[in-house]
Amino acid sequence: MTNKQTTDIRVIINPISGVGSKRAIPKIVENAFAKDKYNVEIFFTQYQGHAKELAKAALEGGIKRIIAVGGDGTVNEVAQALVHSDAVLGIIPKGSGNGLARELHIPMDVKRAMEVIVRGNETVIDCCKANDRVFFCTCGVGFDAAVSLKFAGEKHRGSLTYIKNTIEEYLNYKPEVYDLLIDEQMVQEKAFLIACANASQYGNNAFIAPHASVRDGSMDITILAPFTPLDIAPLAIQLFTKKIDRNSKIKTFRGKSVSIIRQKPGVMHLDGEPVMVDSRIDISVIPKSLHVFTPESVSFSDDVLNLFDDISGFFNREFTHIFK
Repeated sequence: MTNKQTTDIRVIINPISGVGSKRAIPKIVENAFAKDKYNVEIFFTQYQGHAKELAKAALEGGIKRIIAVGGDGTVNEVAQALVHSDAVLGIIPKGSGNGLARELHIPMDVKRAMEVIVRGNETVIDCCKANDRVFFCTCGVGFDAAVSLKFAGEKHRGSLTYIKNTIEEYLNYKPEVYDLLIDEQMVQEKAFLIACANASQYGNNAFIAPHASVRDGSMDITILAPFTPLDIAPLAIQLFTKKIDRNSKIKTFRGKSVSIIRQKPGVMHLDGEPVMVDSRIDISVIPKSLHVFTPESVSFSDDVLNLFDDISGFFNREFTHIFK
């Protein structure tokens, strides 16, 4: 029987998310919490949707601290179960993009991320829903959704695979015409993609909505018009330097709700995960709905250091394969 004075913690690990082994993580987690103060339960997911089930079961058992170890899909599943509860989400990012972790300035290093959770600083953030499906960073239609569908079918994930899929999809993709109702304002656009952003980035420090915030009660809607191959390099540079909203191919709006209407049903992505939906998508903000462990403070130097680490890690991890 658990000592009444101990705090229960459930750790949910996706063993196949992103790249790299998760074998050392249970030991790191157990060593981070004093055994006389915490009772730590560790579970590994076995199928899609399992993380949400494990998180719901933890809540029903009275557990108030739940840690997600994995990528955006795993974090999304666990967080869905915690919305509107007083339980707190801890994130140990081990995915390909790690969008919410990066948005909240949670370190990519497992031990440093664990330190954030142990220190116990809480932040309350917004989430959003699209046709009653909850997301925390971005949802979208168009090109990025098509790439997410293609990427989901790959056996081997990683940055090179994502780049390959992006290039292949670009060569065949045809933009669509969309009607948008943004806080009662009607807009019609032919778009390469439409991103509805609760957070500023997709992940991997790709900032599709540089001014979006998970704490402002609004979404930023980014519409990218069709473009030529000559536009790709400037768009890519601006995407990773928080300046994409300055590009002439970009239109941005802000609102608490948006409806996207297209000519036929198709794929939409939620935090990078593809789902098939109707031709109409209704998206809205759920303000201050999720408690998350975050660093107490963040400086500009932290952002620079994280970006440097990301770039270095990308080259060390991925491009070394090319020269073997």
